[in-house]
Amino acid sequence: MRRVHQPYTNIFVRNRIDLTVPGAEERIAGRLRETGLVTVDGLASRTAVLAFATRIMNVVPHRDSGPDGLTTICDTRRDAHRAGFAGFSNGPLDPHTERSGTPNPPRLMLLVCGQVAATGGECLLTDGQAMHSDLFTRQRQAGVALAQPRTAFFGAGDGHATQVFTVHPDLRVSVRLRFDGLARWNPIVQPYLPQLRAAAVRHQVHLRLAPGQGYLLDNERWLHARRAFTGDRLFWRALGQPLFTMPRGFVPARASVPAPMLSEAG
Repeated sequence: MRRVHQPYTNIFVRNRIDLTVPGAEERIAGRLRETGLVTVDGLASRTAVLAFATRIMNVVPHRDSGPDGLTTICDTRRDAHRAGFAGFSNGPLDPHTERSGTPNPPRLMLLVCGQVAATGGECLLTDGQAMHSDLFTRQRQAGVALAQPRTAFFGAGDGHATQVFTVHPDLRVSVRLRFDGLARWNPIVQPYLPQLRAAAVRHQVHLRLAPGQGYLLDNERWLHARRAFTGDRLFWRALGQPLFTMPRGFVPARASVPAPMLSEAG
């Protein structure tokens, strides 16, 4: 059984912000700038999820969303074997960031439970800052290679050439990742994919959400995944750009990226 890392014990309680108190939006903005993760509750309907989402982001509609901009995440029983549609099956999801195959992925993702699975279906979260530090500590060559510009191509034919770690001029780092059939890799980074996946899983923490509970994360810092499930699991998702300022990515946990490794945002 996977050991939960001590800093993230009771991750829901540690990151919860009460949406009913005055100044909740300011507290959410501050927490996202600091740790990139907020947990919330009391969102018992699609209408409540949308109302909260519009308080903190400009919701960005996309391929899978409804007319209101929200996406219903459930097992459609027809998408299990379609690349890029694994979220609409009952299988597990690998660690990933949202919309990695687009030039400018949404900065925020909100995911709220509408109905729990009969078994399984827990959310799995990985702090990209911890993954980044882990790679540079355990396998520095892997971290350096994964920050090389244009060493990955995410998406279908209209996807985007990029890299897993983008180092910005102020030395903050953004992460972008997927492991499914819509990820193609430069031979430079191919040997390091096992280490990358191992680091992403090593720092995973599980989050078992009840109806009305959810999480809001910085899509440039946190990876999310899911365990396989049975039953009629139902979640609502909102993607968008924050209504407040946020610096790009995260501050590396240690001085791990030298100036020569600077790369343009991908």
